[in-house]
Amino acid sequence: MTLDVKLVEALEKDYTTAPITPQERVMLDYVVKLTRDATKCSKRDIERLRAAGFDDRGILQITMIAAWFNSINRVADALGVGRE
Repeated sequence: MTLDVKLVEALEKDYTTAPITPQERVMLDYVVKLTRDATKCSKRDIERLRAAGFDDRGILQITMIAAWFNSINRVADALGVGRE
């Protein structure tokens, strides 16, 4: 977690132009792809993550955390959690 408000704002606006490391960019590219359509994730994506320095455990953790958040958010959206 970060207390860097400017970084958070930059990430919210457009993570592709935010001041993040190349490794973080590869990770976020993968997470966005997984979020939009997980069926489009491929071996090439895993290879990019490995090339960026993530090992199998890290790749699994990234995938599971992103998928879990996607699932929880969909459940909350479906049930109207947080809406009037």
